[in-house]
Order: sequence, then structure tokens, then C-alpha cells
Amino acid sequence: MSKRKDREYLFDIKEAIDRIKNYTKDIDFGTFIAKTEKQDAVLRNLEIIGEAVKNISPEIKNKYSVVNWKSIAGLRDKVIHFYFGVNLEIVWDVVQNKLGNLERTLDKILEDLGETHKS
Repeated sequence: MSKRKDREYLFDIKEAIDRIKNYTKDIDFGTFIAKTEKQDAVLRNLEIIGEAVKNISPEIKNKYSVVNWKSIAGLRDKVIHFYFGVNLEIVWDVVQNKLGNLERTLDKILEDLGETHKS
């Protein structure tokens, strides 16, 4: 079995971000708190993002150190290990204020790698 490449993990992250955006479009924090299925879907995709980040090569992480890779992986660990203690206000802040920047950086990384779409 071959080891997955950075581009595959980067596309996994992009897909998870797209899903989170879809799950949270047209809702506010109150709706997010009230709808456990929205919470579950977002938290699962944050787990996917964190797991993918953990598998990205040190070369990519070092080259694009503007991304706080460690913090992203740490969020995944908190979601996994402290599921019932997850602060949904922090999760909402990440969704609303952090994922867009991450997505733009991923687009730049993929462009630099010569990748514009998942094949």
C-alpha cells in the first residue's frame, strides 16, 4: 500500500472545509447550539482536518509556517479526547473566522504544487 501524498491530505482538508461551510451556511450560533446534528457534522469534519494535518509532511509545514499546523492538530485532539467538554463557542469562532484563511492558504499551497483540482 502506498503512502498518501501531501496533495491528497490537502484536498481532504479542503473537502472537510467545504462540508463545514455547507453545514453552517444560513445558520447563526443559536441554531448551531440547538441543532446537535450540525454540531456532530462540524466536529467530525474538524477531526478530519486535524488528522489530515498530522499527516502533512514537515517540508510543507515548514514552507508554509504561516499556518498554525500544531494548533489545528490540537483542536482535533480536543474534539476527540474531550468530546463532551468541547467549547462550542470556540468551535463556532473557528468555523466563522479561521477556516476561510486556512482555505485560502491551502489554495496557495496547491497552486504552488501545481495542483488546481483533485484528480
